Amino acid sequence: MDGVITAWNTFLQLIHQFRLTDALDIGLVSFIIFNGIKLVRETRAGQLVKGIIILLVVWWLSYLLRLTMMETILAYFFQFSLIVLMIVFQPEIRRALEQLGRSGIGKKDWFTGDSDEALRRARRAINAVVDAAGQMSKQKTGALIVFERETKLGDIIDTGTVINAIPSSPIICNIFFNKAPLHDGAMILREGMVYAAGCILPLTKSDRVAIELGTRHRAAIGMSENSDAVVIVVSEETGQISVVVNGVITRNYTRETLRSALESYLLSSKSEQGWIPSIKRGKKS
Repeated sequence: MDGVITAWNTFLQLIHQFRLTDALDIGLVSFIIFNGIKLVRETRAGQLVKGIIILLVVWWLSYLLRLTMMETILAYFFQFSLIVLMIVFQPEIRRALEQLGRSGIGKKDWFTGDSDEALRRARRAINAVVDAAGQMSKQKTGALIVFERETKLGDIIDTGTVINAIPSSPIICNIFFNKAPLHDGAMILREGMVYAAGCILPLTKSDRVAIELGTRHRAAIGMSENSDAVVIVVSEETGQISVVVNGVITRNYTRETLRSALESYLLSSKSEQGWIPSIKRGKKS
């Protein structure tokens, strides 16, 4: 009974000493831990974390059993564990930092042109892509089209050819014509213009991608995992139109549903002015 009373008095003392800053501190740490666990579970890092936990258990057992050589090796390993973790988890750390940079903190309209002109160019690009995707879907012409948003894709553009052309259905269809020099790559649209074509996208490393999806779809998923871009894929085998955002692919789009999706992703939901990003996750197919 005395132990219970002592514990209760200690609890009351801690409550009296608890400050608002303590609550903020706990909340921030909890948020970081929660998102860290979520990031690990959604990537291959989960298996690596399991391996590190096993090494920690072996280190602890080596200490208990006085396995001097094993304990020394693992002690040296964990001395440099921070550097090792940064190297091993480099893709996951980069993804987390990019997601933080794309958060609502300090977000602004990155399109510096006139609002009406921005809206006109955005709608023109959406209409051109929708018309071209519909036509290529009927003809079963493969296509990979990327709408750049806040994350700048300069490193991806450098792998292709800069065009900087006004978007239209004939131009897009001609670029992806299977005899055209730039058809085997991705097209990048920047601020309402067909900015580059023949670009090479990073493939996803996820092992949860449907087996029937080919290289184009895997490149689209990989691009959306590494940026906030909206990616449209037209399948060469089936003519099926897909949209990929934030690593999530949605399929079986028609002209009408594709137009609605692109307007939702690329136009501001409030003022519909400029290329104001609004990230929305689709549903898995």
